[in-house]
Amino acid sequence: MRFSVYTRDDDFSRELAVKLNRIMIDEFHDKFDEESPQIVVCIGGDGTILRAIHQYEEKLDQLVFVGIHTGTLGFFTDYTKDDVREFIQDLHDQKPVIESYPLIEAVVDDKKSYRALNEIRLGSFTTTVYYDIYVDGEYFETICSAGICVSTQAGSTAANRSLGGAVVDDGLNIMELTQIMPVSHINQHSMVSPYLLKQDRVIEIRGQSLKHSLLCYDHLETKRLKEAQKVVIHLSNKCVQFVRFRPYSYLKRLKNLF
Repeated sequence: MRFSVYTRDDDFSRELAVKLNRIMIDEFHDKFDEESPQIVVCIGGDGTILRAIHQYEEKLDQLVFVGIHTGTLGFFTDYTKDDVREFIQDLHDQKPVIESYPLIEAVVDDKKSYRALNEIRLGSFTTTVYYDIYVDGEYFETICSAGICVSTQAGSTAANRSLGGAVVDDGLNIMELTQIMPVSHINQHSMVSPYLLKQDRVIEIRGQSLKHSLLCYDHLETKRLKEAQKVVIHLSNKCVQFVRFRPYSYLKRLKNLF
C-alpha cells in the first residue's frame, strides 16, 4: 500500500503522524510515497482535508482520502486520535466503501479554472457589488449584495450554512446559490432565498462589479478580478474520493456538527 500523510500544523498532529508512519511501515510494510500515493491520510480536521485535496488536485482520480480527527471540526473525518491502530487494521482487513463527491469549478473569461470541494465565493468586502446572474444562458436576476456563494452538497454545511443556506442531504448532487449580505430596500430587492440547482446547471455571472471582486475557492482566493468580463460556475468532472471502513451516518455527523 502506497500512502502519504497530510498533517495539521501542530505538535500533537505531527506526533500522531510519526506514530502512524512507524506502524504502517514497520509492522505492515506499507510504502510512504508522497508523490504517488494510493491513499492520503489526513490528520487534523476538515481544513486539513481541504488543503490535502488542493495539494493533490491533479491526481484525484488516482487516490482516496481518509481523515483522523485532531482538529476543531471533523465533519469529513472517520477516526479520532485514539483510533490510529484501528484505522490501520481496517485499512488492511476491511473491504472499503468509496464515496465520491464532485468538485465545483469556476472559469474566469473561458481561461483560468478554480476548483473547490465546498464552495466558490465571489464578492467584495469593501463595496456593494451588482451581478447579472444567468442560468443555462437565460437571464435570472441582478443581485445587489456583498457577493454570492455557490456550494456543493458537501459544502452546504460550511460557509453556505453560515449565510442562511439550506443543509442538503447526503447523496443529492446539486449546487446551491446563496447571497452574501443581500441589500434589500425600496429601490433594490433581489431573491434573497437560497436557490438549489440541479447538477447540470451552469451559472454565469456578469457585471462591472467583477473588477472589484475576489474569487474564493474553499480556503483559497485569487487576486482581484480587475479585467474579468464573466465568471462561469458549474460542477466539475473531477471528484474527491473518500474511503469508508465504518458505517457512515450523515444525520449523526449533522447532530455532532450542530
